[in-house]
Amino acid sequence: MRIYLQNTLTGNKEEFKPLKAGFVSMYNCGPTVYNYAHIGNLRSYVFADTLRRVFEYNSLEVKQVINITDIGHLSSDSDDGEDKMTKALKREGKPLTLEAMKEVANFYFDKFKEDLDSLNIETPANFPFASDHIKEDIDLVTKLEEKGFTYAISDGIYFDISKFPDYGRLGNIKIDDKGESRVGSNPEKRNQRDFAVWKFNSELGYNAPFGKGFPGWHIECSAMSVKYLGPEFDVHTGGIDHIPVHHNNEIAQSVCAGDPYAKYWLHNAFLNVDSGKMAKSDGNDTTLKTLMDKNIDPVAYRYLLLTARYSSPLQFSWEALEGSLTALKKLRNFTAAKDDDTPDDFSKLEEYKTNFLQFVNDDLDTPKALALVWDMVKDDSLSSKSKKLLLIDFDKVLGLNLNKVETVEIPENVKKLIKNRDLAREGKDFVKSDELRVEIETFGFEVKDTDAGTLVTPR
Repeated sequence: MRIYLQNTLTGNKEEFKPLKAGFVSMYNCGPTVYNYAHIGNLRSYVFADTLRRVFEYNSLEVKQVINITDIGHLSSDSDDGEDKMTKALKREGKPLTLEAMKEVANFYFDKFKEDLDSLNIETPANFPFASDHIKEDIDLVTKLEEKGFTYAISDGIYFDISKFPDYGRLGNIKIDDKGESRVGSNPEKRNQRDFAVWKFNSELGYNAPFGKGFPGWHIECSAMSVKYLGPEFDVHTGGIDHIPVHHNNEIAQSVCAGDPYAKYWLHNAFLNVDSGKMAKSDGNDTTLKTLMDKNIDPVAYRYLLLTARYSSPLQFSWEALEGSLTALKKLRNFTAAKDDDTPDDFSKLEEYKTNFLQFVNDDLDTPKALALVWDMVKDDSLSSKSKKLLLIDFDKVLGLNLNKVETVEIPENVKKLIKNRDLAREGKDFVKSDELRVEIETFGFEVKDTDAGTLVTPR
């Protein structure tokens, strides 16, 4: 079955055709490891992981790269302002050295990997660090210099966007004659959208033929993606905030250096809270640890994200997250329950398989895929065994760990209530049995009467 993806580069939903048959090369813009990631940041990686899983579900081999920015990323897309890694050093009382910067980066990278693991996100082929690819950055800047696409001013070397007529094609960004930009004003620039490929810093940085300093944030992604995936690769993803500046800059410098670069560009929308998009700068950043401190499985957040199209904004609320946790537990408990003897309608099985594949292949329509999952679970024409097999198969895409059995210790007082209820049922005292069921449920457990006896699971 064909896969269709919404390509930000063309503005169209297109059939996905990999450059190499049976193989997908994918680059995902990774974090700047200066602090803990909040759950809004992590939406990008659940999206990228779901995309990878869809490719693999269609029997495609995937090489995935997530870069790690540990140098050269300023507080915004602007070429001015405070560097995020420098900000982290000051916050944690560390010296302004490259060694201390690496120490901070390693700490928050380890925390980022823990977050990915908690969300059941598959490990990519490579996690390249920006600081380990200075040579590639210098080579790329040198190539752009030699081709006449850059110029030097007092604080660095800049790319001249006037020499790339297609600048702004990604997302259909309009560039006016004056070169106005939301990223700040610098009177030395030829055009205010011109961007730094190298920033000078005589005290802290890396030696280069054109002066000591740091690579621009954008040049890092171009250099690392091409190194690990080649001059042309299939898919590049990131958040919608990367479209106007970061990703258009990547395209401009890469293409002008002679690399065709990415064929399909996909972008996830924001996770919103009542005050707007979730962001550290606004003080509304919730981490996975916040969820776990509330005894919420992080995979419940993954479930919540799947209830919306990746390209649609999603409103976060604790009520919605609790609902996702309840749904996740019900699916897991279903896969753990005893099988029944219902005969299967094999035509319905094939129909569910076909529809699920059609939904996820249609630009990752996970809301429809989840709705289908619940229709299938409630379908009396299928045996529970077949439903479970389908659930585990669908979970190759959903990534919800549906074969994970909830292991919650039942307290002694609840065990006593269960025993008393069983005695009441044996004596056909169903009024007492119902009263005890309600009492058991007040302790957070769900009671089911099965052929194998009473099944009590966490709610």
